[in-house]
Amino acid sequence: MLTLTNCSEPSVVIIGAGPGGLAAAISLASSGLSVKILERRDKVGGRTSAIESNGFRFDLGPTFFLYPRVLNEIFRRAGTRLENEVKITRLDPQYRLIFGNGGKLDATAEIERMEQQIAALAPHDAINFRSFLTENRLKLQRAQPCLENPFLDWRAIVNFRLLKLLPMLRPHQSLDQYLGRFFRDPRIRLAFSFQSKYLGMSPFRCPSLFSILSFLEYEHGVFHPEGGCAAVTEAVTRVAERLGVEIHLGSEVKEILFEGRRAVGVRDQSKVHAADALVINADFAQTISTLVPDRLRRRWRDQKIARKKFSCSTFMMYLGIEGVFDLPHHNIYISQNYARNLDEIENQHVLSEDPSFYVQNAVVTDRTLAPPGMSTLYVLVPVTHEHPNVDWRQHRDGFRSLVIQQIAKAGFSDVEKRVRFERVVTPLDWNREHRIYKGATFNLAHSLDQMLHLRPRNRFEDLEGVYLVGGGTHPGSGLPVIFESARISARLLLEDLGFSRDDKSVAEFDTLPVTMEPVR
Repeated sequence: MLTLTNCSEPSVVIIGAGPGGLAAAISLASSGLSVKILERRDKVGGRTSAIESNGFRFDLGPTFFLYPRVLNEIFRRAGTRLENEVKITRLDPQYRLIFGNGGKLDATAEIERMEQQIAALAPHDAINFRSFLTENRLKLQRAQPCLENPFLDWRAIVNFRLLKLLPMLRPHQSLDQYLGRFFRDPRIRLAFSFQSKYLGMSPFRCPSLFSILSFLEYEHGVFHPEGGCAAVTEAVTRVAERLGVEIHLGSEVKEILFEGRRAVGVRDQSKVHAADALVINADFAQTISTLVPDRLRRRWRDQKIARKKFSCSTFMMYLGIEGVFDLPHHNIYISQNYARNLDEIENQHVLSEDPSFYVQNAVVTDRTLAPPGMSTLYVLVPVTHEHPNVDWRQHRDGFRSLVIQQIAKAGFSDVEKRVRFERVVTPLDWNREHRIYKGATFNLAHSLDQMLHLRPRNRFEDLEGVYLVGGGTHPGSGLPVIFESARISARLLLEDLGFSRDDKSVAEFDTLPVTMEPVR
């Protein structure tokens, strides 16, 4: 029997306890709203949760923790600081890059050491590293207001600040073309552009704006939270619950309830939850096409969603290994013919014979992740999103064997006989188990025709009283950006309910605790 739940103060229901939904809950609850999160799974975090078994602990999704500033500002609203909730270590080297066509580079934020690393591969490129940092420092400074504010219609893109930014954005250039101004060696350009994979895109198609991603790593650091990025999600959950946020696990939303075009609540398997506003933190395309009737949507109808460009997916292996590897925390192998590898993913939709890959060897930094004498290897291989060309029920085992052979190129040899725990996740699994449209783990692609107001908007334009957070809305994918989407959407929601917020009080402060020293 269904029962109606309600409360006296303005109430918000959030669908999904991913990082964006949890961060939005903190912002809303700290402003006095009654907030309830309904999570389909039996744990919080979404893709930023942990896999745990037999003493091994892995992040399910993100493993790079970048730019803590945004989350720290959200925590400050709740009366705490990030370093009070999570122990964080700054990594040095940030990661090791292994180039399939020869050479390697241990990326470091120490400028002179990084220049030496670049010079070992391309002496003529080393002198331009500082120029790259200087230009992108200014680019980030000018772009930041655009990333921190909503784009609710086309008029927002002609405001004065964005017009000033256009000469630096170079919208006609890809990321690789832009980097050609600084670095002639294609390996060095890849060292500063592989980060486009954080967005699920090729550096040969990704807009040049996203050079700020690699800049962020060198300027603000790459961090490891003790316990993995899932520990950050768990900390956000604790802070939210301290503010009185209700989190209901195993609560799958079956229907969004409407009066006209206004959302007034949701129905899960046992209750109707009334709400003055609704925040959607689940995968945009999957959730909207499932829970919102097509007739209620004007701009984002099923037919339009199907025509959109979606990111690549990932083939994942989580391996508990006997023994340890004297190798860096983060290791990235770039295929010998990277352009072909990307074409196979994005255009041909086939599996590569020489795929690029990433391996996290986190126990060199964090011994809490595995039993004594053991290691955790997190292996990620970019692959096509779901497509008829690849049947994962047939290709899974063969591709797994290829990946085991492939990671030896980064020094992870004799892995097969040392495996003590294993889990594999394919694009098919991302779709079926985690409800990700086409298994596209980075959501809508970040092409120029799918950015700013051309993405689904933070105040969802097709419905009333509905707000979006996560990688499917503005500003886009990646943990820092998802936290920013939570701030933007929460601010809009509060304004629409008659609340006011002054973010200036926390806009400028030192977000990196003095104890966060690099670990080498």
